[in-house]
Order: sequence, then structure tokens, then C-alpha cells
Amino acid sequence: MSSGPGHLFLGEDEKALVHRALDEWQLNRYRFGESDEPSMVYALEREFEQRTGARHCLAVNSCTSALLTALVALGVGPGDEVIVPGYTFIASIAAIVHRGAVPVLAEIDESLTLDPEDVVRRITPATKAILAVHMLGAPAEMGELRRIADEHGLFLVEDAAQACGGRYRGRALGTIGDAGAFSLNRFKIITSGDGGLLTLADDTAYERAFAFHDHGFKPLRQGIADADSLFGMNLRMHELSGAVALGQLRKIDDILGTLRKQKTAFLDAIGELPGVTRRRITDPDGECSSFLVLRFETVEAARAVAGLLGTSTLIDSGRHYYGNMPQLLARRTPTPSEHPFSCPAHPTDRRYTPNMLPRTDDVLGRSVALSVGVVDAYLGSGVGINPLSSPDEIEAAARAVRSAVYEVVART
Repeated sequence: MSSGPGHLFLGEDEKALVHRALDEWQLNRYRFGESDEPSMVYALEREFEQRTGARHCLAVNSCTSALLTALVALGVGPGDEVIVPGYTFIASIAAIVHRGAVPVLAEIDESLTLDPEDVVRRITPATKAILAVHMLGAPAEMGELRRIADEHGLFLVEDAAQACGGRYRGRALGTIGDAGAFSLNRFKIITSGDGGLLTLADDTAYERAFAFHDHGFKPLRQGIADADSLFGMNLRMHELSGAVALGQLRKIDDILGTLRKQKTAFLDAIGELPGVTRRRITDPDGECSSFLVLRFETVEAARAVAGLLGTSTLIDSGRHYYGNMPQLLARRTPTPSEHPFSCPAHPTDRRYTPNMLPRTDDVLGRSVALSVGVVDAYLGSGVGINPLSSPDEIEAAARAVRSAVYEVVART
């Protein structure tokens, strides 16, 4: 069954919190004077702040909403450019486009995250932010990206959708940049079915974010934000999602501990393989261990092994690879005259074409992801193990990987 780690850990704790909300019919994050007890959405935000060290946390209805709200809070809009990796889920790029800003695609390196050297090459006077994506549960090179952002006066946003609970050199992901976005959908480290969390380092940015996510109100609806408040939307998380997410957050250490134990066992069972290296991890102690990525010497070998295992290489993993995003390649916005591609006030001739990022294409074409916790064929991790796999199941999965690799090696 396709799922993420959190989904497999759902149980009585989450049910109890949901039942508590239902018993009192408290379905909204606000209490409106009906109860002195804080809502579970509020508790989720405060406990996430405490766990991560974030100054502010805001619960929203999806990670896409968190990304969009982050860009609003930081003032990103028409005329701006945002550097983003060519390997990410399409939501990262869509959030930039819906702010009217121009996505500037940059290469990844062997970590499968933004290559800092290529980021520097793509900075222009119009660059407003860098959007780093912690792909497949492992951190981007945040020390170098933070240095680059500071040196050039840019905002740094972390897309931690796939890496909730991860760390980089002791710091929680989502707290190194100016903003961090997390996903709670069923394929993630913790889940509420759908939902998202946004962390922010600045008080003013938090107030802007809250206003945008809730019709211009001040944080916790302490009156209208200001006489000149933003136009806002309704991106709030409801109380039932908050209840499930709160129960999951309280289990996250067990979830991550299980993933790390399972990945170690899987690695030991697979052993060293000819012609195969492993993904470079920028901070092995900080990754979520939800995937095991094998890198082959050639695209042909990677595809052959993937075929024998019944999976695909990462370059074929749906709308996570820029070349599989027809909306981006054709620059499709809801109407033809919208920002950022067809606005006379902010003209841009930037185009997006297949194979425009040769290093990204090469790395993804030679990489195969095995599941440790996220079983998702669309992401390219439809085979492997899961957090509940037994030692015998881990050994069987490892045996299949070894057999496929040796069969391909024997052909060449």
C-alpha cells in the first residue's frame, strides 16, 4: 500500500484527540469564547515551535499553502526571481508562479538538493529569494546556502515537505532559513491526511503570514491586522486535522528512530555492490532516513536495475523532475495574460526546456530510490521496505536488489 511513515503509525492516540474534538463539536481552530481550553491546532503550533526552536509556527491546510504564504510574508511578488532546484515537487515552483515571481531553475548535485555553486551563478539583480528543497528526507547544504543568501541580501526559504523532523548540524530544518514549509499529507514523516506547517523567524513576517492565511486578521484573531491590512485568503487548518497532526507530532521521535533503525538494517543487508554508490548526505545525523538512494555509473545500468526491480529511475518520477512538468515547460498560467510570463509591466523572456539542467538530468538518470518509509511509485520509491518490515522482509528486499545489480553487471 502506498503510504508514508506517519500513516503506518496512526493509532489510538490520534483517535483519542479526534474524539475529544468531536465530543465537544470543536471543529474550528478558534474557540469564540466557547471554551477556555486552547484548540488542538493552537497546541500543534506551540509544540512544533518548542520542538524545532522556531520563533513562530502557523498551521495551514497544505504545504503548498505554506510555501505560498511564506513568499507573501517575505514580500516576494511580480518582478522578483526565486532560485529553485529542478528536482522538487511541482508545488515549490507553482507557489513562486502564483506570486507572480519568476522561477529560476538551478542544478542539483549528488545530494539531490540545490548545488550552491550553481545558485551563485544564477543570481541577478532581480533575485529575491532562494528556495531550498530537502528532497527525499535529507537536508540541503544549508550552511553554504545561508551564507550565499546573507552575502547577497536574499531571503532563504526551506521546503521541508519531505523532511519534517530532520536537522542540519544540530538545527531543525525549517529554522535555518527565513521561513520553512512542511507537509502533512499521507506520504510524509507525520500526517494528518492533508495539511501543512509554516515556520517563520521574523515577527513582522509572521503577522503578514497570519493575515494572509486568514482574511487579514491579526495572529489568533486579535482584531483586524491593521487599517491597511493585507487582502487575505482562507488557508486555515481545521481542528480535526490539527488533532491528528498533534498526535503524530508527539510520536515523531519514535517514527524517526524506527526509520533510522530500518535503514541501517537495509543497508547492512544490501552491502557493497559493484558499480553502485550511495547518495551523498550533507548531514548523516540529520536525515530522516525515509529513502535509500543508489547511484549507478551509467543511465543504462540504473534503468536496467530499476526495470528488474519493477520501479523507475528518479528522472522518471512524475512531477518531481522539471522535465515532467508540462505546465512549466509551456509556461501555462490560468489566463494567458497573468504574471509572471505575460505581463508588460514585468517582462521576462525566461524559457524552460527539456535537458536545460544537464547535471540534474545526469544525477537523476543514474539514481534509483528504494523505500525505507515512503512507499510511493509516483516519487520513484515503489519498492523497498517500510517501517513495519520484519528482518526477513528486509533481507528479501535486499536480496532482490543484490540480484538485480549483479544481473546487470553480468551483462556488461
